[in-house]
Amino acid sequence: MNTIEPTLIKKKELAKRLSVSTRSIDTWVGKRMIPYIQITPRFYLYDFEAVLVAIRKHYQVDAAQG
Repeated sequence: MNTIEPTLIKKKELAKRLSVSTRSIDTWVGKRMIPYIQITPRFYLYDFEAVLVAIRKHYQVDAAQG
């Protein structure tokens, strides 16, 4: 079976890729707007592609718009 494993990244890297602050990431996690994997109470990992999908869905961004 050919399954592609998601690439998991840390909060700082996610914030850098999205050009937002780490505080924005914390807010989105708190509001459950983006998917995450909680490793410990203070350590989360994120699948970048899944986060993009969630943000586009939440803000209703169509692929044709940009």
